[in-house]
Amino acid sequence: MSAELISILVLVVVFVIATTRSINMGALAFAAAFGVGTLVADMKTDDIFKGFPGSLFVVLVGVTFLFAIARANGTTDWLVHMAIRLVGGRIALMPWVMFAITGVLTAIGAVSPAAVAIVAPIAMGFAAKYKISPLLMGVMVVHGAQAGGFSPISIYGTIVNGIVAKEGLPGNEIVLFLASAVVNLLIATVVFVVLGGMKLARQSVQTPALVRTGGGGGDSADVEVEERVALTAPRIATLAGLAALVVAALVFDLDVGLAAITVAVLLSVVWPEQSKQAITQITWPTVLLICGILTYVGVLQAMGTITWAGNSVAGVGAPLIAALLICYIGAIVSAFASSVGIMGALIPLAVPFLLLGDVSAVGLIAALAVSATVVDVSPFSTNGALVLAGAQDVDRDKFFKQLMVYGGIMVAAAPPLVWLALVVPGIW
Repeated sequence: MSAELISILVLVVVFVIATTRSINMGALAFAAAFGVGTLVADMKTDDIFKGFPGSLFVVLVGVTFLFAIARANGTTDWLVHMAIRLVGGRIALMPWVMFAITGVLTAIGAVSPAAVAIVAPIAMGFAAKYKISPLLMGVMVVHGAQAGGFSPISIYGTIVNGIVAKEGLPGNEIVLFLASAVVNLLIATVVFVVLGGMKLARQSVQTPALVRTGGGGGDSADVEVEERVALTAPRIATLAGLAALVVAALVFDLDVGLAAITVAVLLSVVWPEQSKQAITQITWPTVLLICGILTYVGVLQAMGTITWAGNSVAGVGAPLIAALLICYIGAIVSAFASSVGIMGALIPLAVPFLLLGDVSAVGLIAALAVSATVVDVSPFSTNGALVLAGAQDVDRDKFFKQLMVYGGIMVAAAPPLVWLALVVPGIW
């Protein structure tokens, strides 16, 4: 049995043990990375640690720490209040507002994880407060980010179009952008209906934040409302910090995790009591889970398992079948790793049969891009991990399984659907 096949079977075993024995999957994955890396791939310890996602670790810790402070000092309550006023109390519109915000952020140049890191904690807090399905809200945020993710001026769009140009393949920036935007919009619409969005539309909402003080609620109710919507010094400082985070990530392209930790530390220096409460709310089990899995994926990449799988598929004789299998590999691997990295690896593998003209290069590249990004709601991807980390008042294990099942559905269903729409017609 080849080393590559052994590494894949070990990953399957990790999933089975984690789901049947209720053991943190990240801890199992670290052990698997050590075992497979040293015994099967003959890797040194330093090589194994190269797969540890240090930047994602900092993002998860920094963002959850910062927004835990925002919850502790009431900033998130103030943001929820303003969001409710923005939509006139129509809670059913809030998932779409979050979808649109993340879509605009990525379309104008934000990296998808940066946009999700900024929006997801607010969206998930809103979902907890108004009893909206956390899966619905999280999915809307991630699909919103991907809807705008391939605009001609976006990070993803620029990278993929650059790869296409480098490989000498025909490309179409508009088809790439519209394919991602339309598919993610359609998915979001279906999810909104299936997960109870229409029920939200029929609900009449009366919250203290929408009641004018002195309106018959009694003195205690008035005081509660005033406290919830008042802009205190800690809240003003936190809002300024969040604005600085947005500017740092979107304008100056600084690391969102390091920027978030910096803002959190500055707030902690001034108001240490709130930071003591917030530090305990960092979702360490989630951090362990994500970092463990991605470390093992790093071992797979280092030992050539992913390249081996891609080469095996690229060697399939039938071009249309090979195109479908490449979309599947993009979806499966991207659910655990960098979407752009996977596209950067798979597009060159597809070059030989794309140059033959049997398959539309424009259609396949668009299909691969969509397949590799709609799965990013998986809890093992950066975006899905941020949603999981930002969830409030939920059974985290249950929510993790929901995200995993939803990600599995996307992995199974998205590639053949976009293949049928974008590759088989051959009209692009």
